[in-house]
Amino acid sequence: MKSAIAVRHVHFEDLGVLEPLLAERGYEIRYVDAATEDLAAIDAGAPDLVVILGAPIGAFDEDAYPFLAAELDLTHRRLASGRPLLGICLGGQIIARALGADVASMGVKEIGFSTLGLTEAGRASPLVALGATPVLHWHGDQFEIPAGAERLAFTDTCPNQAFSAGPAVLALQFHLEADPARIERWLVGHASELAQAALDPRDLRRQALACGPELAKAAPAVIGAWLAGAG
Repeated sequence: MKSAIAVRHVHFEDLGVLEPLLAERGYEIRYVDAATEDLAAIDAGAPDLVVILGAPIGAFDEDAYPFLAAELDLTHRRLASGRPLLGICLGGQIIARALGADVASMGVKEIGFSTLGLTEAGRASPLVALGATPVLHWHGDQFEIPAGAERLAFTDTCPNQAFSAGPAVLALQFHLEADPARIERWLVGHASELAQAALDPRDLRRQALACGPELAKAAPAVIGAWLAGAG
C-alpha cells in the first residue's frame, strides 16, 4: 500500500471525489486534523502523497490561528522532500507562502460553480482534462504565483487559480475535490459566509445538481493524470 496524508481543517472539506480515486490507486489515507494534532511530529517526507485541504480562514492568519505556523513548517519540509504535494484552496495558498509568494484578500468573494480559463502551460497540464467542466469556487483570498512556478488557470474574478512548481507540486485555488452530491454539508457549514455575501444556497444547490455528474468524472481524471507524472 502507498500512503497519503490529507491535512484537514473542517471535516466536510475532505478529499471528496478524490478519495475513491486514491483508494483505487492503492493509497491508504490518513486524515490529520491541523488544528488539534502535532504537525511537528509528522515525518513530512515519508508519505507517498500529502494533500493540504481547504478552510474558511486565511493562509496569513497565524496570529489568530497559531497552528498555521506549524502547518507552514510542515509544508516547507514536504517541499524539501521533493515528493508529491497537492494544495487545495487554503492548501494552495499555504504552498504559495512556503514558496515565497504573497497571499492576500481579493476584496470580493468568488463562490459558486464556473469554468476555468487555462494558460498555455495549463493546456499542457493535467488540468486540460477538465475541458469545460465547471468547478466549485469558494474563496475571498488569492495567491500570487511563486517565482519559478507556472501559472495554469484563471477566472475573470481571480487571475491566479492554479500553479505547478515542477511535476510534484500542484496548487489549486478552486475546489476540484468537492463532491457535489454532498453540497448540503458545505451550505450548512458556510451558512454565515453565504448570508454575509448575500448568496442564496438554493442557487448553489441547483448548480451542484447540474454540474455534479460531469465534475465527478473530470476531477479524478485531472488528479489521476497529475499523480502519474508526479513521481
